[in-house]
Amino acid sequence: MSRFATHIANWITGTKLSDPMSGFFMMHRDAFLASLPRLSSIGFKILLDISASSDRVLKIIDVPYQFRSRQRGESKLDSMALWEFLLLLLDKSIGRYIPVRFISFALIGGSGVLLHVGILTLLFKFLNASFVAAQTAATFTAITTNFLLNNALTYRDQKLKGVKLWVGWISFNLVCTIGAVANVGIANWMFASNSMWLVDGLAGIAVGVVWNYAMSSIFTWNKK
Repeated sequence: MSRFATHIANWITGTKLSDPMSGFFMMHRDAFLASLPRLSSIGFKILLDISASSDRVLKIIDVPYQFRSRQRGESKLDSMALWEFLLLLLDKSIGRYIPVRFISFALIGGSGVLLHVGILTLLFKFLNASFVAAQTAATFTAITTNFLLNNALTYRDQKLKGVKLWVGWISFNLVCTIGAVANVGIANWMFASNSMWLVDGLAGIAVGVVWNYAMSSIFTWNKK
């Protein structure tokens, strides 16, 4: 996994980095200043950010050293660091066209689609629930899951906690209500017309995506 991540980082930056996750390095001041206007400031992997933001390919030389056994603390390389690493790579590859926060929102939305389809399939095909009931349950379950994941990942710098988490959850549900109503209504209308339940469910999902992202960034995670 480490070699794969390094290969992807080198492909995107155009720079040969043996350890793009490293935070131990020296550099010329002019190289830093040249990269500064385009830094993403996502996560804490500044070496990778600088290399990808430079207006020219940087020459990097490794000076070998050997780690001793860790005496205190623990590694910062957890699942959150890997997520930020992925977002940084996406930002440096397609971020000029699509905001990285929307990319994160869309990726989480994709997981919500899988959850939505799974619940819809379970309720409608196996538990014999009506299509409207199954679509409604799947919609609001996906909304709650997306809220929690976006709060933890997409809006980590504006993460809601305590009472604000509950207020944010209510706000997110209110924001998504219009999209959810349109989701269920359009899916049911299409189902009544052609009975292609899976396509109808996916069409309903697509209706609320843009609304959910735009309005939640204003009313749910609206930190100044």
